[in-house]
Amino acid sequence: MRRYLPSLSALHAFEAAARYMNFTRAAEDLGLTQSGISRQIKNLEDFLGVTLFHRVGPRLVLTELGADYYREVAQTLDKLQEISIDAVRGRNLDSSVMIGTHSAFGSRWLPSRLGAFIAANPDIPLEIAQSGPDVDFDTTRLDIAILRGVGTWHNARSIELFAEEVAIVASPKLIEPGAQLDPRDFSKFPLIQNASRPSMWLHWLRLSGLDHYGRIQGTRFAHSEMIINAALQGIGVALVPVCYIEEELARNELHMPFGAPIPSGDSYYVIYPERKAHHQSIVTMRDWLIRETKSYRKLKDMRS
Repeated sequence: MRRYLPSLSALHAFEAAARYMNFTRAAEDLGLTQSGISRQIKNLEDFLGVTLFHRVGPRLVLTELGADYYREVAQTLDKLQEISIDAVRGRNLDSSVMIGTHSAFGSRWLPSRLGAFIAANPDIPLEIAQSGPDVDFDTTRLDIAILRGVGTWHNARSIELFAEEVAIVASPKLIEPGAQLDPRDFSKFPLIQNASRPSMWLHWLRLSGLDHYGRIQGTRFAHSEMIINAALQGIGVALVPVCYIEEELARNELHMPFGAPIPSGDSYYVIYPERKAHHQSIVTMRDWLIRETKSYRKLKDMRS
């Protein structure tokens, strides 16, 4: 049977008009005239037998059905674009690997090590995407993920890579290098807060066995990359995973005046969906991560 589908041109026109809520801007975006956009949307409404837009004075307003339709159409067009680009660049579902991870891990720990994998596996294209800990492995496009947690994800296999350690770090601009301060005095300095892990300072106090009375407050940043940059500028002391700041510590741009790192209680895991467990490219990436983090743990033990 012939599929019940509107024309792709009409869907493009509708998506652009709904995104801008303006026929003129939609026309400019698609390289059409305003009348061309109006005609395409009229054709789409006739095809569906529904009204997608209302005009309220000079404003363009989506109907309730139009708003629902826009959300679905936008996702579908995004997906079509994605698979078309994948086809053009030769991404093969059986050979390529899409890796999901936290933004800081993906920008700090992973890139310096991926070169070795790419050199050893030139036929496995990689794509790195940002992913949160609540990824749904039943529906995600991710082939594999490196996430922080306690090891439990639904319908996925997980293998621990290494335990997370955190430390209070400071710039030499704020605290003189070589200073060994009492951890209980951390609050005498400006504190940098992590909006994505708001209880981190309290968690560190509990893990360190320290009592603290009074408020813990300071400038709040959205994620670890911002926090590390703020610490580098001497804005305050920051509590961060040590695996994110290896280079800054090695260059003495940051130091640990309040003592050595302590385990946070979380670990980093390699996770992959059960339904993809047999894909050779995923097995290759998984085994490489296990070997790489084994070497990382040995090096870390030698330094401590």
